[in-house]
Amino acid sequence: MNLESRRLVFILLFLLVGVVFVGRLFYMQVVDDKWIERAGEVAKRKVIIKPPRGILYDRDGKKIVANKTYYNLMFVEDDIEDFDTLAFSKLIGISVDSIRQRFVQIKKQLDRKTRSKKTGNDTIVNDYRSYLPHAFLKELSADEISKIAIELPDFKGFYESPISMRDYPYPHGANIFGYLNEINAEELNADRRFYNVGDFIGRTGLEKYYEHSLRGQKGTKVILTSAKGKLVDNFAGGKLDTNALQGPPLHLGIDIELQAYGELLMQNKLGSIVAIEPSTGEILAMVSAPSYDPNLMVGTRNIRTNYSRLYRDSLKPFYPRPLAAEYPPGSIFKVVQALVGLQENVITENTGFPCTRSLVGCHNHPPASNVAKSIQYSCNPYYYYLVKRIIEQNKDPNLFKDAAIGLELWERYMHSFGFGIRPETDIYGLRSGVIPNVSFYNHWYGEFRWAFSTIRSNSIGQGEVKMTPLQMANLAAIVANEGYFYEPHLVKSIGDDGPLEKFKVKKQTMVEAKYYKSIKEGMRGAVNEPGGTARRARINDEIIVAGKTGTAQNPHGEDHSVFMAYAPHDNPKIAIAVFIENAGFGGTWAAPIASLMMEKYLTGQVNNKAKESRILEKRFTNINE
Repeated sequence: MNLESRRLVFILLFLLVGVVFVGRLFYMQVVDDKWIERAGEVAKRKVIIKPPRGILYDRDGKKIVANKTYYNLMFVEDDIEDFDTLAFSKLIGISVDSIRQRFVQIKKQLDRKTRSKKTGNDTIVNDYRSYLPHAFLKELSADEISKIAIELPDFKGFYESPISMRDYPYPHGANIFGYLNEINAEELNADRRFYNVGDFIGRTGLEKYYEHSLRGQKGTKVILTSAKGKLVDNFAGGKLDTNALQGPPLHLGIDIELQAYGELLMQNKLGSIVAIEPSTGEILAMVSAPSYDPNLMVGTRNIRTNYSRLYRDSLKPFYPRPLAAEYPPGSIFKVVQALVGLQENVITENTGFPCTRSLVGCHNHPPASNVAKSIQYSCNPYYYYLVKRIIEQNKDPNLFKDAAIGLELWERYMHSFGFGIRPETDIYGLRSGVIPNVSFYNHWYGEFRWAFSTIRSNSIGQGEVKMTPLQMANLAAIVANEGYFYEPHLVKSIGDDGPLEKFKVKKQTMVEAKYYKSIKEGMRGAVNEPGGTARRARINDEIIVAGKTGTAQNPHGEDHSVFMAYAPHDNPKIAIAVFIENAGFGGTWAAPIASLMMEKYLTGQVNNKAKESRILEKRFTNINE
């Protein structure tokens, strides 16, 4: 065969093979439609695996926020066959009309708004896909799903899917933990790499503050799907899959038994209890009264039912009083004034002042011959004279300019105690309280038109001064520590990493440790010596309590009852503040509540049942009878 013949053969063979391939391709794509589905089978899709949320433990290792399995009733529309709506209605307990409306509602929920770049007009796009699973009913309990599960196989296209939701073994601490709710559009747009529509996110409390830790890490599973979105196989034998990692546990300083006891004592009362471990700044209990069972806010079904009721409640159970309520501190503020006076050398430990009631009202007590006695007896005129010396130190011949210089100095002292500035703790809803300064009074009265006599109410914790209950408890911790504190905080450790760095910073006040001795002696005397204002805070001879009462004036009703304390006196383990709205004198109600809390924490029990019963039985007039 010559060269020309061979070339012709190769050309014909090449053309023949090409015709065969083209014909086969035509057959596969047009005649035999199984190859269309086969092509769809090579489509890859990532399935997101949601991790369980991190668990919360109290200081003794008790599980206080856990996860519980609930179930969603799912459906895939393309898989539904011979759907008996009436039978399904009887099975799940909702009407036929409601079932139809539910299908429509699910489709509308997936509508999203898009804006055309060309016209600038908004259009609605529906992302509903009939071949994908959707939740028909959400958050069914194990009991609820068990009543459906037996007959569910009769309804093709429907199936149950387990989900994890929060559970609170102890129905306490709602204002501490916060709650979860479905993510909103703004939150979703801020982090689409992690969240999807319908995901839950921390809404308040620790759930919100530690969201990025608690949520864990999502896993992924790469699968092959058909053109209709049905699973065909794992891709690459699962080599590209990643495991979902549960969020690390949070170990809290909270003593859940103490928290529960505090909430019990504060039933039928408005106010707060905050207890702190002075040596670490760990919050042992933080009671906001009234409170609510955190299980009421688990899942959209409960939130839909309970949120409005709790929100409309006139007693404001959602309001975090320990963090956000700003009150006049009353006479507990005298402790700070005495410390500043000692540091500024305008008084000594043995300075006495007459109880001149024509200056400011006071109760009957022996003369306050020194600082300790002034605290023990809570003498009002004593602090009028003392704070006048702090504010007016004759640093300027002009009385008004001299007062401004003194107030600026006083303000710096207050800030060193954490007053008038927002605490750097690990929860949302914090307020800073109010420490009035020169600008504050210049705005009110005009520049250089005010002096100590204008602002003298601040000397006894009235006037324009405001503090939160958290700040009041921290003041007790500062006195217990003789001048320093750690920022009060709730979480001891994330996982096993130990204390968080920012909570290991020791913060020093502007008052030296040596000046706290007489203050502590005065607080010890207030509880344990004749004539003390806080005798109802006494526990026994083994546990010596040191405390200071306060009665905060309230222009809208009865005065507020205030008390701060620490114990034991020689080796403080707990510092506490109790604030009860409209309850009158601090020694009558706040002081005994504090003593019961301290006894419970230090001994694990309460022996004075008469004192306990008196507190439990008391109701105040602004609580619905």
